[in-house]
Amino acid sequence: MRRFLACIAFTVFACVPAAQAAPPVFFVDGHGWGHGIGMPQYGAQGFASRDGRKHDWILAHYYRGTTLGKTSVGKVRILLADRAAGVTIGSTSAFKVTDARGRTFTIPKGSHQLGSGLRIRSQNGRLRTLASPARFKRGTSHLRLNGRAYRGEIVLHSSGGRVSAVNHLSLERYLYGVVPDEMPPSWHPEALKAQAVAARSYAVVSRKTSGIFDLYADTRSQVYNGVPAEDARATAAIDATRGQVVRHNGAVAWTFFHSTSGGRTANIEHVWATTARPYLVSVPDPHDDLSPYHKWGPFRYAAKSFRAKLGSSAPRGALVDATANRNASRRIASVTVKGTLGSRSLAGTSFQYAFGLRSSWFTLGVLSLDGRSSVTYGKKITLGGVARNVGGGARLERRAWGSNSWTRVRDVSTGAVSVQVGPKATAWFRLASPKGKGAGHRVNVATAVIARIGRARRAIRGGIGPARGGVEVQVQRRVSGSWRTVATATTAGDGSYVARLNVTAGSYRATAKAGPAHARGYSAVLKAG
Repeated sequence: MRRFLACIAFTVFACVPAAQAAPPVFFVDGHGWGHGIGMPQYGAQGFASRDGRKHDWILAHYYRGTTLGKTSVGKVRILLADRAAGVTIGSTSAFKVTDARGRTFTIPKGSHQLGSGLRIRSQNGRLRTLASPARFKRGTSHLRLNGRAYRGEIVLHSSGGRVSAVNHLSLERYLYGVVPDEMPPSWHPEALKAQAVAARSYAVVSRKTSGIFDLYADTRSQVYNGVPAEDARATAAIDATRGQVVRHNGAVAWTFFHSTSGGRTANIEHVWATTARPYLVSVPDPHDDLSPYHKWGPFRYAAKSFRAKLGSSAPRGALVDATANRNASRRIASVTVKGTLGSRSLAGTSFQYAFGLRSSWFTLGVLSLDGRSSVTYGKKITLGGVARNVGGGARLERRAWGSNSWTRVRDVSTGAVSVQVGPKATAWFRLASPKGKGAGHRVNVATAVIARIGRARRAIRGGIGPARGGVEVQVQRRVSGSWRTVATATTAGDGSYVARLNVTAGSYRATAKAGPAHARGYSAVLKAG
């Protein structure tokens, strides 16, 4: 029997399925929160609280080559309600309204609902129909729109059966309702001053020059929540910088700002498809570690969920790999996803939005393992794959038949992976790394079967591997193009067997299955003349 087993690696074959790759697993981790252009708020807080920097220095650091100047803009118009079916306007004291015909009415305190007809009951109880636009002015307390208090005046415009509400007020008082929502009022006063100047500059430079309003009350401009948002600390910073704006070559600069840079800001053209601006360039942000979003992830995506996130940007066929191209600002310029039937590329920001990532400064990692899905007992096969951007070293792990636990086999180099394995029984293999685990790749181990024709042609004898007693061996003969069992035998304890039969001219083979952890194996075909 020892002689038989020594020959297994040379004389035995199994029915081997085609190679089948385990689906890749992808990992995404990154830095920062926001577009990364201009002033990061956590960075401003760090320079102020750690280094004692003043707001003018902070602004000059993030907006390179700029200076501080004054703005002549005194008032702004903020869109609070856009073509709504109706609005509620009111106050805790009596207030006044003047319509487009120049008529002025006193309105009693409380809340009043108006539709596109602009009908409202005046102090004397008469129902008035106002001509659009109608300008509401406060009495001794703030006006309220839909329950929220605002400084200044509120103007209602009626058109096409809809009503829009616009808040008219001074630029400085507008900032009272902006800065506390953009930066925590508890932060350092110099950071709040920097935020006030950046917000003032952005409001001035981004104003609409026509239409019924200048700015939106949300992130399309800046978040503005009126009187309830105000805080005395932010108000002090706004008052201390009254009228100050950031200028470049005499014009007010586009003072984009964001939460967290990740450690370095970005050139504007590296993030958005727009013209480069000399003051919106990548600069170091050494205090970004103050932010809880300095680093985030990793997030793990199985191939199915990765494809779902890609949507129409996914390539045809099964996913194979994904690589990212990084620009000089360390952000991802583009991502290429490879499938079995082709590849697709998308912009880094498009990938960011599709996956709901906090920024476009991220790393795309992948773990995949492929190779033959079956091997004959006693032989080795090579598994290949990829372990890229997975947080350091990678390792090959194995899960044995009937087990739920994975054990380390060996460390593997990152990048392209090639590793030989010789499992003794069917098992699962996967790549693992500090960022997470890859998908399991099953390798079926077929029973090794050897066979030879006896001298007198009265038997076919041989052995199986792994050597095991009590295993049924079938001897088959090829008849009319198909294999038919013509004899059986049971293995001895050392795996040997003898199948008794008259061996006539034809083709024969032996087949056996050593146990549940082994696939059925077949011997080489024997030719009897």
